Amino acid sequence: MLRGIATVNVYAADHAAASRWYTEVLGIEPYFQRPGYHEFRVGDLQQELGIIDRRYAPAGEPDAPGGAVVHWHVDDLPHAVDRLLELGATLREPVTERGEGFVTASVVDPFGNVLGVMSNPH
Repeated sequence: MLRGIATVNVYAADHAAASRWYTEVLGIEPYFQRPGYHEFRVGDLQQELGIIDRRYAPAGEPDAPGGAVVHWHVDDLPHAVDRLLELGATLREPVTERGEGFVTASVVDPFGNVLGVMSNPH
């Protein structure tokens, strides 16, 4: 039934600033752009990350960080967390070992979205 992540979408009241921030974080420009929506292809499997203007969020969409956390794989977790914090994210959950080699952390981007990062050699 589920075959993998198609697109991860996050909302931002300042869509242009969020698109610039994620361009800086990812080191790439969005490959797809429409007013109020920019999409990036990320990583080895080219998963999609969509930045949506908050005015298009469904009714009742919470403004506070929370909900499901998508963890993106990174090669150097402490460095990734430090870089995200330098770029204006705030720490939500510090680097935490979950088991042998399985390590996670999460931040809140400057637009109120939770961004998880992880490393797992298995």
